[in-house]
Amino acid sequence: QVQLVESGGGLVQAGGSLSLSCESSRSIFNINDMGWYRQAPGKQRELVATFASGGRTIYATSVKGRFTISRDNAKKTIYLQMDSLKPEDTAVYYCRLDLFRYTYWGQGTQVTVSS
Repeated sequence: QVQLVESGGGLVQAGGSLSLSCESSRSIFNINDMGWYRQAPGKQRELVATFASGGRTIYATSVKGRFTISRDNAKKTIYLQMDSLKPEDTAVYYCRLDLFRYTYWGQGTQVTVSS
Protein backbone atom coordinates (compact mmCIF):
# COMPACT_ATOMS: atom_id res chain seq x y z
CA GLN A 1 0.00 0.00 0.00
CA VAL A 2 1.23 3.46 -0.90
CA GLN A 3 -0.01 6.72 0.56
CA LEU A 4 0.27 9.93 -1.42
CA VAL A 5 -0.22 13.28 0.28
CA GLU A 6 -0.66 16.41 -1.80
CA SER A 7 -0.22 19.94 -0.56
CA GLY A 8 0.10 23.46 -1.90
CA GLY A 9 -3.29 24.18 -3.42
CA GLY A 10 -5.15 27.40 -2.85
CA LEU A 11 -6.72 30.47 -4.38
CA VAL A 12 -4.75 32.61 -6.80
CA GLN A 13 -5.53 35.32 -9.32
CA ALA A 14 -5.19 34.70 -13.02
CA GLY A 15 -1.58 35.10 -14.09
CA GLY A 16 -0.31 33.98 -10.72
CA SER A 17 1.65 30.91 -9.65
CA LEU A 18 1.23 27.98 -7.31
CA SER A 19 3.42 25.04 -6.47
CA LEU A 20 2.01 21.63 -5.55
CA SER A 21 3.81 18.85 -3.73
CA CYS A 22 3.06 15.14 -3.49
CA GLU A 23 4.90 13.06 -0.91
CA SER A 24 4.91 9.31 -1.20
CA SER A 25 5.05 6.89 1.71
CA ARG A 26 7.49 4.71 -0.21
CA SER A 27 10.61 5.34 -2.21
CA ILE A 28 10.03 6.70 -5.70
CA PHE A 29 13.61 6.23 -6.82
CA ASN A 30 12.80 3.57 -9.41
CA ILE A 31 9.28 4.71 -10.23
CA ASN A 32 8.66 6.19 -13.65
CA ASP A 33 4.88 6.33 -13.76
CA MET A 34 4.06 9.11 -11.36
CA GLY A 35 2.39 12.40 -12.06
CA TRP A 36 -0.40 14.88 -11.73
CA TYR A 37 -4.00 14.77 -12.86
CA ARG A 38 -6.88 17.16 -12.32
CA GLN A 39 -10.65 17.11 -12.27
CA ALA A 40 -12.83 20.14 -12.75
CA PRO A 41 -16.50 20.15 -11.68
CA GLY A 42 -18.61 18.20 -14.15
CA LYS A 43 -15.59 17.01 -16.10
CA GLN A 44 -13.56 13.84 -16.27
CA ARG A 45 -10.22 13.52 -14.58
CA GLU A 46 -7.44 14.39 -17.00
CA LEU A 47 -3.69 14.17 -17.24
CA VAL A 48 -1.77 17.32 -16.41
CA ALA A 49 1.84 16.18 -16.33
CA THR A 50 3.60 12.93 -15.66
CA PHE A 51 6.94 11.21 -15.64
CA ALA A 52 7.20 8.28 -18.00
CA SER A 53 9.69 5.58 -18.90
CA GLY A 54 12.99 6.59 -20.43
CA GLY A 55 13.23 9.74 -18.36
CA ARG A 56 10.47 11.44 -20.32
CA THR A 57 7.98 13.97 -19.06
CA ILE A 58 4.57 14.31 -20.67
CA TYR A 59 2.40 17.41 -20.45
CA ALA A 60 -1.16 18.11 -21.46
CA THR A 61 -1.25 20.51 -24.37
CA SER A 62 -3.21 23.01 -22.32
CA VAL A 63 -0.43 23.38 -19.73
CA LYS A 64 2.68 23.02 -21.87
CA GLY A 65 5.03 25.94 -21.32
CA ARG A 66 3.24 27.02 -18.14
CA PHE A 67 3.54 24.01 -15.80
CA THR A 68 6.67 22.11 -14.81
CA ILE A 69 6.82 18.72 -13.16
CA SER A 70 9.87 17.83 -11.09
CA ARG A 71 10.93 15.36 -8.44
CA ASP A 72 13.18 14.93 -5.44
CA ASN A 73 13.77 11.22 -4.96
CA ALA A 74 15.50 11.73 -1.61
CA LYS A 75 12.35 13.39 -0.28
CA LYS A 76 10.05 10.89 -2.03
CA THR A 77 8.25 13.89 -3.47
CA ILE A 78 7.15 15.18 -6.83
CA TYR A 79 6.21 18.76 -7.56
CA LEU A 80 4.11 20.72 -9.99
CA GLN A 81 5.09 24.32 -10.55
CA MET A 82 2.17 26.15 -12.13
CA ASP A 83 2.79 29.56 -13.68
CA SER A 84 0.59 31.89 -15.70
CA LEU A 85 -2.46 30.28 -14.21
CA LYS A 86 -5.81 30.67 -15.95
CA PRO A 87 -9.36 30.35 -14.59
CA GLU A 88 -9.73 27.16 -16.64
CA ASP A 89 -6.96 25.59 -14.53
CA THR A 90 -9.39 25.55 -11.60
CA ALA A 91 -9.77 21.94 -10.46
CA VAL A 92 -8.90 19.42 -7.81
CA TYR A 93 -5.37 18.26 -8.52
CA TYR A 94 -4.45 14.66 -7.77
CA CYS A 95 -1.15 12.88 -7.53
CA ARG A 96 -1.03 9.44 -9.11
CA LEU A 97 1.49 6.62 -8.81
CA ASP A 98 1.47 3.38 -10.79
CA LEU A 99 3.34 0.51 -9.21
CA PHE A 100 3.24 -2.96 -10.68
CA ARG A 101 -0.45 -3.55 -11.40
CA TYR A 102 -1.76 -0.99 -8.96
CA THR A 103 -2.68 2.66 -9.25
CA TYR A 104 -2.57 4.87 -6.19
CA TRP A 105 -4.15 8.32 -5.85
CA GLY A 106 -3.73 11.08 -3.35
CA GLN A 107 -6.68 12.78 -1.71
CA GLY A 108 -6.45 15.81 -3.98
CA THR A 109 -5.81 19.47 -3.42
CA GLN A 110 -8.04 22.28 -4.65
CA VAL A 111 -6.65 24.92 -6.99
CA THR A 112 -8.89 27.88 -7.71
CA VAL A 113 -7.89 30.59 -10.17
CA SER A 114 -9.96 33.76 -10.10
CA SER A 115 -10.35 36.00 -13.12
